[in-house]
Amino acid sequence: MRISEFKKVLKSYLFNSQLIPHSAFPARHTGALAGGRIPQLLKYFSLGQQRILFVLALFLLGILTFKFYSSPPAPSEEITKEIVIEVLGEVRKPGVYIFQHFPTLKEAIEKAGGLKEPGLFDKDSFSEPLKTGTLLHVRKESQQEVRIKIETMEAHKLLVFNIPLDLNRVSMEDLCLLTGIGESLACEIITYRERRKRFRSVEELKNIKGIGDKKYESFKTYFIVRP
Repeated sequence: MRISEFKKVLKSYLFNSQLIPHSAFPARHTGALAGGRIPQLLKYFSLGQQRILFVLALFLLGILTFKFYSSPPAPSEEITKEIVIEVLGEVRKPGVYIFQHFPTLKEAIEKAGGLKEPGLFDKDSFSEPLKTGTLLHVRKESQQEVRIKIETMEAHKLLVFNIPLDLNRVSMEDLCLLTGIGESLACEIITYRERRKRFRSVEELKNIKGIGDKKYESFKTYFIVRP
């Protein structure tokens, strides 16, 4: 039922139940409303029950009006992507940390509580943004010197955070973590990569024996080819 139709039914009910006097409606509507459109069932309700129905009708009208005429705020076009960074080694709070932006090496170290002990390291790379899935391994080379090795998180951790695996770096054991890829198929993928030197695109997986369109579609999002 449209809003306009519902309003007419409601006016008919209010007029015939005498909860609102006849004069409350414009003259052009009274003829149409006086035709006895009120459902026969309402005759069996007392005046008190009809008042309750009146309140419920107003409440329903308010909900319908809000639903059809109110405009919800437009969702933001900017989609926030979580950036996952793991920090291990000589930091106070080693672990996996999530950022809402691409953090610098300095931000990641500070998020992990900072270094356990003061040390000297190359600060030139401190301002470089880190990509999601990065593993920072902080090691103490000497009493004063600290070295930060930038690696990639382990495959099972990447999959937990829906971070695709690089086809040119993934191992046979990593491939077997995925549903639909057993040792035999994983071996075929590694063999293809070694024979071709590297993957140029994820779509090249379709060239491998045992991977049809259906299987490719089922796990293509788990992979990426980095330059």
